[in-house]
Amino acid sequence: MTPELRVIVADDQALVREGLMTLLAAAPGIEPVAAATDGEEAVELCERHRPDVVLMDLRMPTVDGVEATRRIRAANPAIEVVVLTTHADEASILDALRAGARGYLTKDAGIAEISRAIQAAAAHQAVLDPVVQSQLVAAASSPTPAPAVDRTLPDELTPREAEVLSLIARGLSNREIADILVVSEATVKTHINHVFSKIGARDRAQAVHYAYTHGLAG
Repeated sequence: MTPELRVIVADDQALVREGLMTLLAAAPGIEPVAAATDGEEAVELCERHRPDVVLMDLRMPTVDGVEATRRIRAANPAIEVVVLTTHADEASILDALRAGARGYLTKDAGIAEISRAIQAAAAHQAVLDPVVQSQLVAAASSPTPAPAVDRTLPDELTPREAEVLSLIARGLSNREIADILVVSEATVKTHINHVFSKIGARDRAQAVHYAYTHGLAG
């Protein structure tokens, strides 16, 4: 029998915190083990309980969710963080992803979506709310192609693959990427397959997450 995923909830609003604990307790495959009222307590509870995933609010007193995420990921890289917040602005999203959050959901998400995000994060897969992904794409949009990358690239990406990844992060289709790079769609698909293989992405949402966390979003 597959063990249940151990989850800590961090939210400064008692009603939200208690509601999430109740809903997660009824969700299959998930065991809520503790609840934190702020980021500092979330860090302490992670040291004590070593959960699989933390469901993290961003705006909390004492230590906010971004700093808590950074501390948790630095101390225990095996613990994944899924942000659950009312904030979907570009700065909040980027700060959370750069701190190490694996997923980002808004509080419009239902328990089924939250459960799927927890399961995915525990499997080290990125999960972005559609609203969040749209916000990132809009923020990265530009009328000009992404500049060539002239620094050392992660995961043995080539400069062309990094360029393709940057264009994916801007929300462009394969046809649009092909037009910008003046290559065929088949060539673009080959580049994308290589990129996904190297960075371990299964879809464009995960590729966008990777691009932003590695500074390759253009």
